[in-house]
Parts: sequence; C-alpha cells; structure tokens
Amino acid sequence: MSPISPQGSVEARFLASAHRLVPPVRGIALVVISTFGLLAVPDESLPLGFALFGLVLAGAGVDCWVGFRGRGAALSLVFAVLRVVAVCATQEWTGGPLNLWALNMLTTTAITLQWEWPPVVAVPVTSGLFAVDLAAVGTDVVGTLLPRLAFECLLARLGFVLLRQSGRRVDELRERRSALARAEAASLARHRQEREYLALLHDTAASTFLLVTVQAKETDPEAVAEYARHDLAVLTGAAGGATAQDSAVDLTASLRAVVGRSQLAVDVRTEDIPLVPASVALAFVRAVRQALVNVERHAGVDTAVLSVRGEGDRVVVVVADRGVGFRPEGVARSRRGIRSSVVERMAAVGGRATIGSRPGAGATVRLVWPDE
Repeated sequence: MSPISPQGSVEARFLASAHRLVPPVRGIALVVISTFGLLAVPDESLPLGFALFGLVLAGAGVDCWVGFRGRGAALSLVFAVLRVVAVCATQEWTGGPLNLWALNMLTTTAITLQWEWPPVVAVPVTSGLFAVDLAAVGTDVVGTLLPRLAFECLLARLGFVLLRQSGRRVDELRERRSALARAEAASLARHRQEREYLALLHDTAASTFLLVTVQAKETDPEAVAEYARHDLAVLTGAAGGATAQDSAVDLTASLRAVVGRSQLAVDVRTEDIPLVPASVALAFVRAVRQALVNVERHAGVDTAVLSVRGEGDRVVVVVADRGVGFRPEGVARSRRGIRSSVVERMAAVGGRATIGSRPGAGATVRLVWPDE
C-alpha cells in the first residue's frame, strides 16, 4: 500500500487547520476575557491595567498573523506565556484569593496549547504557568485550581488525539479503497488485453492453421509461409513497428475528433506529426479528453490550446489554458483525474505526462511519447 500524500491526507489537513486556527482563536478569546478583566481593575491601577490590555492586544495580533501566515508558532508561544505571566503577577488587584482574569487567561492558554503543540512542549509550559499562578496567589488554591487545570487540559488533548486518529483512519480507508480500485482496474485491463490478444491470435495464426488443415493439398507452401511470417510479425510487433494490438494511425485526426466533442473553444495547432500505434493514439486521446474536461470543470475559462507536433521520432502533445490554475502537489490522492487518466495512462504505453500549473497562471499538460 502506497503512503498517503501529506498534502492530500485528512490527518495532514486537520493538523494544518489546527495550527492555523488555534492561535487566532486563543488571541480573540484572551482579548474578550481581558476586556471584562479590565472592568474589575481599581481606578488607581487603570494605567497598568491598560498596559496589560495592550500586551494582550499585541499578542492577539501576533496570533492572528501566525494563523494567516502559517508560521511563527514559537513567537506566538512566547506571547502566550508573557500574557499569562503578566496578568498573574498582578492578581492582588481584586483583593481576593484568585483573580478570575488570571485564571481564565491561564486555563484558556493551557487548553489551546494542547492543540497547537505536542505534549513534550505543552506539558512543561502549562506546568510553568501553573507554578507562576501559585507563586502569585499562594498554595491555598492548589486543591481547586490544579484539578480543574489538569481536567481541562486532559479533555483538550483527548479531543485532539481522537480527531487526529479519526482522520488517520479515514486516510487508511481511502487508501485501501484506492488500492482495491487500482487492482480491479489492472485486472480488467489485463483481461481486456488477453481477450484482444486471443482475438488477434484467432484472426492471424489460427486462421492460417485452419487454412493449412482444410486446404492442405490446394495451398501453395510459399503462400502459407508468407502468411505465417506476416502473422508472426503482427503477433511480435515487428510489422511496421506495431504491437500485437496496434496498427499505425493518424493521431491528429483522432485528437480533432476529441476537440469536436468538447464544449471548449480549442485552438488546434499541428505540425510534422508521424503516425503512431493505435494503443498510443488511444492513450493520447483519453489523456487529452481528460485534460479538456479538467479545463471545463475547474479552470473557469471556455478556451484552450491544443498543440500537436513531432520532434524526430517523438510526439509531443500540449494542452494549455489560461484559467485559475492550481498546485499539482496539493491534489489529493483520491482525485484520480490527473494521476490515472493522464499520467498513468501515458506511462502505460511508454510515454510521459507532466503537469505545470500555479494559482492564477493557468495550467499546461504536456504529453510525450515515447519517453526517453
């Protein structure tokens, strides 16, 4: 079983979403908490309260920037720690044993760390924040604060692990289904080739043997020998370079037929096209048809360019559009339009398919046969 593509797996997308969404969510939540906390600050301490609120806003800005850019998680962690430490150090404002502003800052930060960082980072940081809070309020709250903090962090970590495992199971099931589909497709192709080869065998060697058997006296031995040589050439692919299933065909005419059935306005450009075996032409036809279907469905344009040319003994076919484009490396493995219908199809006949694209720059599908 082939490994799941990191870009296309459900687990990878879940992890990427967690790393992008958790920092902004934490930043916004702490701003809301700090807004209510600021209302409880005594008038004589308002300047310091506003300073702390400014630190919370700055940290929220960093969190949102990290979520938007997808990097800088270490900087977000530093601001998360600074905010909790700063607020915990000023808990005496309320005059009570525990400042709700500091408590909510601590628990919210600890919970979000379980989704953003592995235990090797989250556990020590959470323990350090808990120690800072205890140093500010004393050990009287250990019996209430520690169980609450541990329970909330445990639930957060458990939820994260369960969701990640669910994504991993989905990836495994998808890959198994894809493997079964590939095996079934290979089996069908093999049986189809066997049937076609048997039909070709009937039309060539079997017919010659029947001729010899039925008309042994009337048949010229030289003619029989010529039939046999021709049959052997066809079956071994020596006749005009064709395989047992191939005869030379006009690729340009085949591709024009595909273009004629497309809903796109296709500009066809051809030059110096040699004849190709029928199986190769069929692979080109199906790959081009899939490429045009992709343009119709995803590119957001109604025009495309089809270029067909010969380069010595090679044939190069290019399908290009000026649509929205995409990132080929980001296509999920479950999407088989490119991999199976284009890349693998050309590889099966000894050719090569390459796809070039990027967002906003259209896409280009280049088909080459034979692949040197």
